[in-house]
Parts: sequence; structure tokens; C-alpha cells
Amino acid sequence: MTVSRLQREENILLSLKKLHFLSRSQLQQLHRLGSVRNANRILKEMSDYLHSFRVNENVYYLSKEGRDRVDCDRVTRKTLQVEHYLMRNALYILFNCPHNWRNEVRLSIPSKVSVVADALYETTSNYYLIEIDHLQKMKSNRDKVAKYRQLIELNVFKKTPVLVWVTTTEYRKKELIRLCEGLQVRIYLAKDLL
Repeated sequence: MTVSRLQREENILLSLKKLHFLSRSQLQQLHRLGSVRNANRILKEMSDYLHSFRVNENVYYLSKEGRDRVDCDRVTRKTLQVEHYLMRNALYILFNCPHNWRNEVRLSIPSKVSVVADALYETTSNYYLIEIDHLQKMKSNRDKVAKYRQLIELNVFKKTPVLVWVTTTEYRKKELIRLCEGLQVRIYLAKDLL
């Protein structure tokens, strides 16, 4: 096995450690695996380190051997939430894989307000608070927006926060725009990302 092949495998495994689930096309984009055929060949050669299942295309996650190779403590299992992960990862790729991207970040002021952002990253001028609206009820989204407003009013953020949503329908997009009135917001449709 060549050094470049080992490095490519290591990079793929590290991406899965960070993002938990990745589709074949997402792995192709992140690691420049070339054609579908070539990507499938590479991922098949890594089958000792990966588990996969189908959701429109193959979705990969770390096996026990893969977790051991990249020292990953988190055990990932096939879940109904996989679309949520894939939508979040599509945004990660769209934003050019920010180095300080963190998943499932709790933002809180004890005994006042607490909210868990699906992901968060910052640039020199902004915080980007990522929210994935896949199977959530609109009431849940309403509550989250209210909590973000509260955090902003309490001056928790040193930089301007931008709420970034990924949702599934035009109707939900319009509702989110209405809910986030007065806030800096970007809203994407999942079909445009996946």
C-alpha cells in the first residue's frame, strides 16, 4: 500500500469521525475521489473500516476497526436521523469545510436560556449558527428562534450571529423567514444542497 493511499484512507476516516455519516457523493467532493466508479472502488477497498447502507445512495459510517484506526470514541449506528446528518454535512461542504466547525454545540446562560445548535462556526466577523429543519415541528423551530433572540439580547455573542437554516419545503422556508424577521438569516432548501 502506498503512502498516498494510506493518507487518503486516513483522511476519509477522519472526515467520518468528525461528521459521523457521509454519502458517497459527499465523500467524492471532500476527498476528490473522481468518478462514481472510482469512488465506489476506493470505498469498497476500505470496507474493513466502514459500514454502509442506502439512502438514495450509499451512506458510510465508521466500523469498530475504523473507529480504532482514528481513535474515535463515539459509536455511530444506522439511524433514522441520517438525513439530518447528511443535510448538515452538505452545508459544511457548501461553506468550504470551515476548520472550526463544531457539531451539536450547547449555547446557554445558566438559569436563563439554553439551546443546542446543530452546528456552529465563526469567521472574523460573524458566528454562524446552523439549524437543520428536517422532521422538526414548526413549534420547535419557533422555540429555538426565541431562544436565539434571547441570547442575542443578552449580548452572548461578541460577533454578529447569522442563523443558517436548511429546510425541506418552500412553505417551511417562508415560515422560517417570517420567524427570523429582524435577525440575520440564510435559508437553504435541502433539495438544492443534496
